[in-house]
Amino acid sequence: MTIPERDLMSLLQFLRGLLALLTIPPLTAVVCLGAIADVRWFRKSKAKAQFFPRTWGRLLCRIANIRVRVEGGDDLDPAKPYIFIGNHCSMADIMAFSGYIRHDYRWIAKKELFKIPVFGAAMRAVDYIPIDRSHGREAVRSLNDAAQRIAEGSSVILFPEGTRSLDGRLQPFKTGAVMLAVKAGVELVPVGFNGTHQALPKGKLLSRGGEVVLRIGQPLPTAGFKAKDKQELAALLHQRVAELLDACHLPLAE
Repeated sequence: MTIPERDLMSLLQFLRGLLALLTIPPLTAVVCLGAIADVRWFRKSKAKAQFFPRTWGRLLCRIANIRVRVEGGDDLDPAKPYIFIGNHCSMADIMAFSGYIRHDYRWIAKKELFKIPVFGAAMRAVDYIPIDRSHGREAVRSLNDAAQRIAEGSSVILFPEGTRSLDGRLQPFKTGAVMLAVKAGVELVPVGFNGTHQALPKGKLLSRGGEVVLRIGQPLPTAGFKAKDKQELAALLHQRVAELLDACHLPLAE
């Protein structure tokens, strides 16, 4: 008795998803140790050490059968800092962006992650930017520090929705990312993550595989925008990201 082709493909994808899940802890450990060693003792370049998170993202996508294609972004100036702004549907967003975006950028992460042994040291080694998500004076200070780092030349990726979308559709943007952009004074680059929700929906551990398309839009200048304009800028960014999304990721009409 032979297994129907459809069932066989489903079984193979299940095994690939399981393998990807089991690979995450050891691969992350190896990548972290490699980045720390490279920055401290070998090439001693934080820019070159971005090879390690890129390798992490690309390997996980390949193991999980997530095929990534990047559209646009060829006209971005490699010498300029940008704030990439994207929709957030899935952990596959992080894997795909890490593995397939060639522009030199850093992740912004909550400060608590920098206290994790090895992982935190690796994030510091590759120059990731900590931010305090609490309220009060420390949070404002960390936002100002992050804005200064960006203005000095560190591109970053932000997800203004604040959390992953349950149904894969674009959610309203919070203004925190907009405030960071206004303070930093750098151009914003909209990014549309297409197919990541289908590949790895929120709440699921195993990848379903499939094609993911990252569409990179035209940079949006922030010159002239002030803190009082944050709602207007957030709405404009939301529109620019929506223009880069397939219909299945667009908000439902009210």
